[in-house]
Amino acid sequence: MQILYTLGRSLLNSVRDLLPVVLVVVFFQLAVLQQPLPNLLQLTGGMLLVVLGLTFFVNGLQMGLFPVGESLAHALARKGSLFWLIVFAFALGFGTTVAEPALIAVAGEAAAIAADAGVIEHSEHAQLVYADGLRLTVAFSVGFAIVLGVVRILKGWPMHWMISGGYVIVVIITAFAPREIIGIAYDSGGVTTSTITVPLVAALGVGLASSISGRNPMVDGFGLIAFASLTPMIFVMIYGMLIQ
Repeated sequence: MQILYTLGRSLLNSVRDLLPVVLVVVFFQLAVLQQPLPNLLQLTGGMLLVVLGLTFFVNGLQMGLFPVGESLAHALARKGSLFWLIVFAFALGFGTTVAEPALIAVAGEAAAIAADAGVIEHSEHAQLVYADGLRLTVAFSVGFAIVLGVVRILKGWPMHWMISGGYVIVVIITAFAPREIIGIAYDSGGVTTSTITVPLVAALGVGLASSISGRNPMVDGFGLIAFASLTPMIFVMIYGMLIQ
């Protein structure tokens, strides 16, 4: 009974969250363009699937991914092994990012545009190599970012200085990176923090900060996502300079 109540409340929350988007689309379609909604039945069915998918996804995060991330962080902290904690942090960042649907889509689109622009050969193999290289570079950078964030939590380093220094590096590298890679690099920082990466990384930070004496989960537990958004810009621009 409790599960049905929780799902019902989550369903209402999903409808509430998607309602502004639906209203905007309907308003511009009917009032601005003054055209009827195309494929109304298909559109309604698609929105219903989106609501159901969002509902189950959010509940899945709360029931599965968040507890798993926090429990692993607690267990590794109690174990007291810095090596395995660093390995876990890197593997978590790399594994969740390389499987990120948004990154896969952006990498494929970037490869197609690069081929059309003559940056790479206009062949399926060249596009696949370019997209895979971009995905692996971003995944490696996020793994590095999570390791950096974990070390920051362990040492208690001030996050604002690290973030400020990181963006200074981004600005400097931008001046030397090929123009064709700059936009992709900046977008890579956004697509890494999506549906798969964020829940596990956030749970890791909160769980780790909760397990270490003298650390405040509100102050020290968050911030890993900021590193995961920052480092891909640096690594992808360096990747572009190397392949150029």
